[in-house]
Amino acid sequence: VVEEGEYISTTSTTNSSDSMIDEAISEGLGSFIILAISMGFLALLTPCVFPMIPITVSFFTKMGESEGSSPLKSATVYTLGIITIFTTLGLILAATLGATGANQIASNPWVNIFIGCLFVYFAFSLFGQYEIEMPAALRQFSMKQEQRGGIMGILFMAFTFTLTSFTCTVQFVGLLLVTGSQGDYFWPILGMICFATAFALPFFFLALFPQYLSKLPQSGGWLNSVKVIMGFLELGAAFKFFSNTDLVWQIGLFTRPMVLASWTVIAILMGVYLLGKIQLPHDTKMDMIGVPRLMMSMVCLSFGLYLSTGLFGQPIHGLIDSYLPPVISYSDVKPINKDPHSSPSKGEALSHHDLVWYEDYDEGMAASQQSNKPIFIDFTGYTCTNCRWMETNVFEDPQVIEFFKQFTLIRLYTDGGPRAREYQQMEVDRFGTAALPYYVILTPDDKEVARFPGMDPDVSKFVNFLKKGVS
Repeated sequence: VVEEGEYISTTSTTNSSDSMIDEAISEGLGSFIILAISMGFLALLTPCVFPMIPITVSFFTKMGESEGSSPLKSATVYTLGIITIFTTLGLILAATLGATGANQIASNPWVNIFIGCLFVYFAFSLFGQYEIEMPAALRQFSMKQEQRGGIMGILFMAFTFTLTSFTCTVQFVGLLLVTGSQGDYFWPILGMICFATAFALPFFFLALFPQYLSKLPQSGGWLNSVKVIMGFLELGAAFKFFSNTDLVWQIGLFTRPMVLASWTVIAILMGVYLLGKIQLPHDTKMDMIGVPRLMMSMVCLSFGLYLSTGLFGQPIHGLIDSYLPPVISYSDVKPINKDPHSSPSKGEALSHHDLVWYEDYDEGMAASQQSNKPIFIDFTGYTCTNCRWMETNVFEDPQVIEFFKQFTLIRLYTDGGPRAREYQQMEVDRFGTAALPYYVILTPDDKEVARFPGMDPDVSKFVNFLKKGVS
């Protein structure tokens, strides 16, 4: 029995995934490859993969309309491009910027602005405003201009896919990059290739089928409607990346209500478009509306109305919520024991559900020593979709909230704020990973009790993890 004020030993309760990797390596090459592939498939279930589905479908639907294009070749180039770029970029960043390099690039505000603008650019092309072509200067490098431009465009899409997915590659890639940053490259290279292969495989089929559909006879009218719908979805994805930039810079423009309102409008516009009430440049005038089109319109309009309820305080599904900016931000949370009309600084304690969250490590440690409560550290990021998913679906569970009341809660942002780089390095140096989210329980005298790496939808596992800190 552990008396109040005593804490469990670090070594017996630490549940770190680096031991899982070490165990797989010790069991041999086959075991490590199976682990890497399994983690790649599991990463497909993370939230930030979903925006790339309409992007991929819309890009290759448009490509399939080009004469002489080879669907199998295009899909293969896209898949191999993702695998190669994912592996190469990850290792380069690990070697040059350290283990946190991939997260630094993926959460960089300028990178997110670029991706957001790119999706807007693609969306207007799908609406029929203009055709996307490679610049003439690039096409002149080869006599086979169409083929050259096609491959370059596909590789560019593969690069975009890599940038948008780095923050959702859970703890496995984070640990591999730590190993790579320390000079050991064999296992990171092999692990990244196997992981990226499993991760990219479904997108091979997503790239293949739209191109074959584009070549079907009489595909023009309905296929253009598909492209327009995909254009609307790309606009919605763009708002997600713009909000990432806003969160890091704390501008307060692309807030949660703003993004949610934009998605509501987009969903309703999709429904109105499917009813034929909006005509775009390449649309064919409809004399009647088919049943499938009518049903899809009803789905879009209903979804828009459902999203609108979130603007009036009603809860919406956790998966959707994880893409939105967090409920708690510096602009809408009152500081503890201070003027309620002032805005908290990045180091002050924030309150939610009668819980106090410290966003400065030193202040949180001092509060823990004063109260003698164990410490719960949340390594998170403003742009981390998996982090938002955990906060929305797990942190709001009544059991979790009750356990949180027994901890000193510290939330450390690693992609923004005055101490972001310091907290990044703390996670790498002390806990051996660059993954987000990452949760650690410490005693008031800074001894480790337990770890909980990555996103996990099983609330009971997280509750059991918290129990280790208060037993």
